[in-house]
Amino acid sequence: MHELSMAQGILDSVIENAEKNNATQVTKVVIEIGRLAMLNPEQVKFMLGVLNEDTIASNAEFVIEEIPAEIKCKDCDFEGEAIIDDRDHYMPAIKCPKCDSYMIDVINGKDVIVKNIIIDKEDEN
Repeated sequence: MHELSMAQGILDSVIENAEKNNATQVTKVVIEIGRLAMLNPEQVKFMLGVLNEDTIASNAEFVIEEIPAEIKCKDCDFEGEAIIDDRDHYMPAIKCPKCDSYMIDVINGKDVIVKNIIIDKEDEN
């Protein structure tokens, strides 16, 4: 259950940042999940919905944006979206769509990023 620990880390970060900004409620959270992060976005979203109960994020909308894998090919210098064979969830095969080479550098698509947190806060007046 890698998704559970990742969802807990995301929620902890969201709540910590919201509280630092005197939030009374978190209303929306946008999260980017790279295709190569080895996470199921729907499972992460489900876990966030379970874990957020009884927190300031209990009514938050969680939006997951999946980020494609981008590569730079060492053989043909192609730079762009990769072909991924992820039948083996733990060891996906990533290759260049131009020359079918597996000699690539991954330049994007491995990260999990909390992109945006929208909060309500008490009036300071």
